[in-house]
Amino acid sequence: MDLNEIAIFVKVVQTGSFSAAAKQLEMPNSTVSAKISSLERRLGVTLLHRTTRKLQITQAGQLFFQRCQVGIGELKTATEEVSQGQGEPQGLLKVTAPAIIGPSLLKDVITEFRRQYPKIQLELLLTDRRVDLIAEGVDLAIRAGELKDSTLIAKKLGLSYFAPFASPAYLKRKGTPLHPKDLRDHQCLQFTPLGKDHWEFLNKNRNKVTVNLPGDLVIDDLNTIKDLALSGEGIALLPTFLCGAESKNKKLVRILPDWRSDLRPVSFVYPPQRFTQPRLQAFINCASDLLKSRLKELEI
Repeated sequence: MDLNEIAIFVKVVQTGSFSAAAKQLEMPNSTVSAKISSLERRLGVTLLHRTTRKLQITQAGQLFFQRCQVGIGELKTATEEVSQGQGEPQGLLKVTAPAIIGPSLLKDVITEFRRQYPKIQLELLLTDRRVDLIAEGVDLAIRAGELKDSTLIAKKLGLSYFAPFASPAYLKRKGTPLHPKDLRDHQCLQFTPLGKDHWEFLNKNRNKVTVNLPGDLVIDDLNTIKDLALSGEGIALLPTFLCGAESKNKKLVRILPDWRSDLRPVSFVYPPQRFTQPRLQAFINCASDLLKSRLKELEI
C-alpha cells in the first residue's frame, strides 16, 4: 500500500477539494488526481465522486477516511517526536488571529517567540474571516468570543470587552454622557457586527441597558472607527485592548466607566491531537503568559 496516496486522499477530504489539497501539499492538481485514481484502482472501490462543481465522498470513502485519518495522524506525530524530541522545535507553524488583534496584542509575542525558537518558521494569517483550521492547514487560532465548534480544543487566555471612547475635543464640543441613554443625543460610530440599530451595556451589577441608535454611520472596520474617534467625529464602542496606548496618553477618554459590553473570552483554539506538536506547544507556552498579562493590563 502506498502511504503517500493515502495521505493525499486524507488531505483532499480534509480540505474539500483537489485544488486546496494540491496547494497545501505543494504539488500539481494533476498529481493529486492521479494519486487518488491509483488508490481507487488498488482498492477496487470508488472513494470520491468528482463533478465540475462539487466533490462528494462515497460511503466506502468515508469509512476509509475515518480509519486513515487516525493512522496518518499517528505517523505524523511519531515522526515529529523522533525527529524533534532530541533537539529544539522546528518547522512551519501557521497561526491565525482576527486582524484587529494582531497589531494590538501580538507584536511582543512574535518578537519573543522568534527569539526563543529561531528554527520555527511562523506564518501569521490576520483575518476577520473564520478560518477552517483543518481544511486550511492552520495549526492554531486566537479567537475572541464563545467557541462554536465543539470539536476544537480551547485554552482560555483572558477576557475582553467593548467600552465607549471619545476624544477630549469631541467631549469638549458635545459634552460628556453620564448614562448610556444619553448616547442617543450624540454622534455614535457604530461597528457593524455589534448591530446597526442599538448598543447594549452592562454594569457591575449585571443590569442591562439597550440604547437605540439612528445608524447614521455604520462601519465594518474597528481601526477606521478608532481613527474617526481620535479625529473627534463621535463616540465609539471599542475593545479596550485596542485603546490602551491612546487611553494612557489621553488621546481617547473612556466615558461611562461603570458600563461596558458583555465579557468575551479570548482563547487559543486548535484541532485535537493525541500528542501536541513540539512547535505548537512551544508557541502556546511562550505566548500564553504574555497574552494573559497583556489582556490583564488592558482592562481599562
